[in-house]
Amino acid sequence: MSDLRDLGDRLLVVFDGNCALCNGWVRWLLRRDSDDRLRFAPSSLPSLAPLLARHAYALDASGAPGTVLVLSHPMQGAEKLFVRWAATLAVFRALPRPWPAVAALLRWIPNFLADPAYRLVARSRYRIWGRLDSCPIPTAAERNHFL
Repeated sequence: MSDLRDLGDRLLVVFDGNCALCNGWVRWLLRRDSDDRLRFAPSSLPSLAPLLARHAYALDASGAPGTVLVLSHPMQGAEKLFVRWAATLAVFRALPRPWPAVAALLRWIPNFLADPAYRLVARSRYRIWGRLDSCPIPTAAERNHFL
């Protein structure tokens, strides 16, 4: 899949391709996305530049997302951005059972607690999990899940 307009009702998960934690999260999601509801793109992908520019408030000082961004209906009138805890819950809701139920339970954690915890992990992700020299190349079976 090469165009954002081809996503339909799938969620687009934009992640830091050099972050080991983010790549692990994407691999975890790929194994569970049996209903084909998610698409993935590293934030460094040139075709995402206009999309990220529209959501500059979600980027850190370097112009990269400091978190995994999840978008529904990108490049359409109904485009919606989810960040931090809300992004995590949106992804869980898109996965098959039991994950929507997990999202419903996790929704009870208030944002004023969940978002600071998420930010702490995001700030520490390179120190704890490491930084990859390059974004891993998806396998042949995974390629259609990436932009």
